[in-house]
Amino acid sequence: MKTNQELYQERLTRLKQAIALEKPDRTPVILTGDAFCARHVGMKLSEFCANMKASHEAIFKSIQMLGDVDGTGGTFAAATMFPLMFYTKIKLPGRELADDTPWQLDEQEMMTVEDYDTILNKGWKDFSLDFLKNRLGIDVDSLNAQLADVPRFMKNFEEAGYVVYTPSAAITVNEFLSGGRSLPKFMRDIYKMPDKVEAVLDIILAETLAEFRQQIRAVKPLVVFISPARGASEFYSPKIWERFVWKYLKATADMIIEEGAVVDLHIDGNWERDLAYFKQLPKHKCIFESDGATNIYKIKSVLGDHMCIKGDVPAALLTLGTPEDVYNYCTKLINDIGPGLILASGCTIPPNAKVENVKAMVAAATGK
Repeated sequence: MKTNQELYQERLTRLKQAIALEKPDRTPVILTGDAFCARHVGMKLSEFCANMKASHEAIFKSIQMLGDVDGTGGTFAAATMFPLMFYTKIKLPGRELADDTPWQLDEQEMMTVEDYDTILNKGWKDFSLDFLKNRLGIDVDSLNAQLADVPRFMKNFEEAGYVVYTPSAAITVNEFLSGGRSLPKFMRDIYKMPDKVEAVLDIILAETLAEFRQQIRAVKPLVVFISPARGASEFYSPKIWERFVWKYLKATADMIIEEGAVVDLHIDGNWERDLAYFKQLPKHKCIFESDGATNIYKIKSVLGDHMCIKGDVPAALLTLGTPEDVYNYCTKLINDIGPGLILASGCTIPPNAKVENVKAMVAAATGK
């Protein structure tokens, strides 16, 4: 019987081989499940979101119960961290919502056009901290204090033989304004005052990348998660997308690669129109993580020899399908995509996914 350390090294090697488009002994499986894990172990979402340690224990226990999983995409509930990424309010279970209702971003116009001038004149960092504390009412100091436990959370998984897939994460800077202004207002700003918006984004990019670079140097992750979130090219005209999404996504990816890590591109929405842009990034240094809206076979045809693909078991299949349906889908995906695939759910495992379906996904990769 293998020790936990032996399992960890085996799983880490398997993941590295998939990223390099080499042929591993089998397809690696990475699971990201927050609310699903809470429900799996019988924890109310109100407790899961209110207590970071409790959420870690739920995820840790759930992952161990799901089969021969290679790693986890998260070590604690990220719900309370969403305002720090989208600069908007959030409704939480046990607070604004019923105890077992999943959290919801409460997007509204909290940032004004006048704030653009403040950022241009005074910079992003001071504005950002004031905005989070005084407009959104976020207890930033408390959140930062809780994050001190994250290294221990990671160690718990690693000591149990599991890879923590993305210990570092960021969002592309356009999302700060998209959430703070609200998406409709941000879209209007892009058309009415494009130069000013771009100047603001350039300032935010410079400041956030400098800070993120230091975080990467401290953590030394294998893979870094970045999300352009609502940056899907289906939402923008090509020129607008290239100027206000791709520019900042590429700059962030380039910095991460420069620091020696691999970029996990968490791609929500349909990006089929612009898949070829990703060839501008170095070979074998990125992972295209699809939520299913971008056809995985089109990703394979355009980028299959350039970067690893992660995904893309549909939420609907995990929720409404049978274990046989899931097993057959995953088996076909593994055979069709071949080396360079990390099997995972399309985005996070949905809260109401059937446990037996998640186990079937793992079994398709492991044969167990």
